[in-house]
Amino acid sequence: MLRGLLIALVSVNLGLLVGSASGDDWPRWRGPKVDAICQEKGLLKSWPAEGPPIAWKADGLGGGYGAPTIAKGRVFGMGYVGDDEVIWALDEKTGKKIWSVRIDGRIQVGYGEGPRSSPTVEGDRIYGVGVAGTIACIKQTGDTAELVWKRNFQTDFGGRVPTWGFSESVLIDGEQVVCTPGGPKAGMVALNKTTGEVIWKCPIPGAGGAQYCSINKVVVGGVPVYLTWMQNAFVGVEAKTGKLLFTNNEVAGSVANIPTALVKGTDVVCSTGYTSKGGIMQLKLAPSGDGGVTATSGWKYPSSKFGNHHGGMVLVGDYIYFGHGQNRGELVCMNFNTGEVMWGPIRPSPGSGSAALLYADGMLYCRYQDGRLCLVEANPKEYKLVSRFTLPDRSNHPSWPHPVIANGRLYIRDQDKMVVFDVRANR
Repeated sequence: MLRGLLIALVSVNLGLLVGSASGDDWPRWRGPKVDAICQEKGLLKSWPAEGPPIAWKADGLGGGYGAPTIAKGRVFGMGYVGDDEVIWALDEKTGKKIWSVRIDGRIQVGYGEGPRSSPTVEGDRIYGVGVAGTIACIKQTGDTAELVWKRNFQTDFGGRVPTWGFSESVLIDGEQVVCTPGGPKAGMVALNKTTGEVIWKCPIPGAGGAQYCSINKVVVGGVPVYLTWMQNAFVGVEAKTGKLLFTNNEVAGSVANIPTALVKGTDVVCSTGYTSKGGIMQLKLAPSGDGGVTATSGWKYPSSKFGNHHGGMVLVGDYIYFGHGQNRGELVCMNFNTGEVMWGPIRPSPGSGSAALLYADGMLYCRYQDGRLCLVEANPKEYKLVSRFTLPDRSNHPSWPHPVIANGRLYIRDQDKMVVFDVRANR
């Protein structure tokens, strides 16, 4: 009898392990490692014609283009609600709104329906950047939250609002919250995450103002380096001191520089998609011998050949996947190490407009500007579209917020609304 009970318990536990998707939170822009890769397994490998089952829907979130973040049972985002720019939190299980905190007033900039930033969550603190450059720290206590501190990229650091508004999602690194005001004396700054006080400011001469990119980090010969786009150059800044290490303008676009850089070891791939001045290139970083870092060009393509406008790039193993072309999103697979094109650009695209990409469990989730959501195999040997459907209850604005997967659910933000799909293979 005891033996039979033990066998039954083992069988149940094995069934739970095999039958359920492993869950992970998504506490910041592009996920835990800033790479748009979800580590969860046991997800659907194809979808019904109408899409995966809907877990819940939410509305009243306020206009905005920022993707949500998920941590400790809460879903976080930003929006324009009435005359206020707010950070909000929802219940992860139900979508019910828990709290909302005002960080600024509403301003009108290009495509003016709200913030572009994804909140960064660490412990009980939530950090976000508003369209006018207000960086705010919110403290959450139970089902309430309050503003702890805020600074402004314009008034505190001399930055100017880019054409389409400040769009950065900040990086938390140790005691620092790092961001890019783009001011003449403060191209990039590090603030104390607890108090908002300045730790260092880095002037970046000739690089221009802030762009629409978010910071990534690499360590080169023991030197930690922050990487991001400015208006005229891709830049590297020493993380501990704020010392400018390098700038590179070889594929800087003349209109907007948007995609977050990819990092593999000490090699970096950065891209822009506007005009012939953009493109995609590899930079090889190395210690300079004097405590600095050098950046040497590897392979490179002009934007007439390849370039990611926006929607981002994903590195899976040795292969980069991205949507090529300005407002086109023609899928491409490229070898990170050599720049060899494995396949693409795919024409016609399975959706129209730019494609925002996410990787999970062997598949690419591609959200197109026209509201198409596509499931594509992440296979460098061939392009294979598996499933696609049109998102329900679409707004009249472009479908730009990036898809997010956390704890077996796929989150799709669309302005005032969000729809959440259950993408577990076994429920």
